[in-house]
Amino acid sequence: MRPARLSVVTATTVAVAALATVTGCTAKSDSTAGDGAVQVIAKDDACEVSKTEFPSGHVELAVENKGSKVTEVYLLFPDDRIVTERENIGPGTKAKITAEVKAGSYEIACKPGMKGKGIRQKVTVTGGTAAKRSPEMDAAVAAYRTYVQEQADETLPKVKVFTDAVRAGNIEAAKKAYAPSRIGWERTEPVAESFGDIDPKVDTRADGLEAGQKWTGWHRLEKELWQDKKLGADAKTLADELDKDLLDWQKRVGRAEITPTSMANGAKELLDEVASGKVTGEEERYSHTDLVDFKANVEGAEKSFELLKPVAQKNEPALVTELDKQFAALNTLLDKYRDGADSYEFTSYEKVTKAQRKELSDGVNALAEPLSKLAAAVVK
Repeated sequence: MRPARLSVVTATTVAVAALATVTGCTAKSDSTAGDGAVQVIAKDDACEVSKTEFPSGHVELAVENKGSKVTEVYLLFPDDRIVTERENIGPGTKAKITAEVKAGSYEIACKPGMKGKGIRQKVTVTGGTAAKRSPEMDAAVAAYRTYVQEQADETLPKVKVFTDAVRAGNIEAAKKAYAPSRIGWERTEPVAESFGDIDPKVDTRADGLEAGQKWTGWHRLEKELWQDKKLGADAKTLADELDKDLLDWQKRVGRAEITPTSMANGAKELLDEVASGKVTGEEERYSHTDLVDFKANVEGAEKSFELLKPVAQKNEPALVTELDKQFAALNTLLDKYRDGADSYEFTSYEKVTKAQRKELSDGVNALAEPLSKLAAAVVK
């Protein structure tokens, strides 16, 4: 879960020039695109895009953050569903994002400070040429689609154990059921986030709320259980809403846009989730169950990698070797913090020292760097 999300905006038909005037998002000439990538220059007050029209297929966004704040860059459908994204792009740094994109209308959004709606540029993807896929790519997508549906299906009964305990006012039972209820969501979070509207309802922290947004979901109940040490008058309503919103997620997972590149980029996004929320202890700030989420994020990333490995092995065998090495190292490091016979019983994160958190962070970074290259390797 990110600190704050892009809000759904009302669709309006405006010229690109008018949009640039309103939002501060400007289009530069195509001559800056160099090797064919769409150049995106992210600033604190602008999002400069080298092309507002480009052909369908595999598209590369070459992002450079020239602002003073950490930023995120999104490629969005008109209804705010996410095609692809990259988080935590620091000032003065660059990132490349490879995505499979069909013909249609989209927006590129830069999000300085990783807050608010983002500074947006309308773009058009032309032509009806589909990106080329090998049988191995199609097999990976089919298998991953099955995986994310299974995770959603398996999550609902675990959530019901949690919400039933909340409705019964049984605080200890609810605490015990809380972390297990989140595992399937955390494994497949990029797919859930791609819908745009479900994640803010179920997985937003207090500091991630947009203006006027009601705080609902797991973390609202987490605060009541661990910090307030009592369930509020609206706890039953919150439990009912969580059940309803996750049922919506389960029903919609089968319609998610899934491509080989979205799988690879999603794996990197899961590592970004670990770096921005789990390693810092911000995600589960009341329950301190961060390592459960951490493990689930890593598992989800590794699942995408394993399914894409036959393709990546043909194109970039050295990258596959490095990813195998770094996934094994990070899993070994996480195993040091297991606390009990259950595979998802981990040490409370408040007991993890500053030095140990640094070690975990280094392990995440060592994996994240080669993982950021997986999408490009898949379509090479």
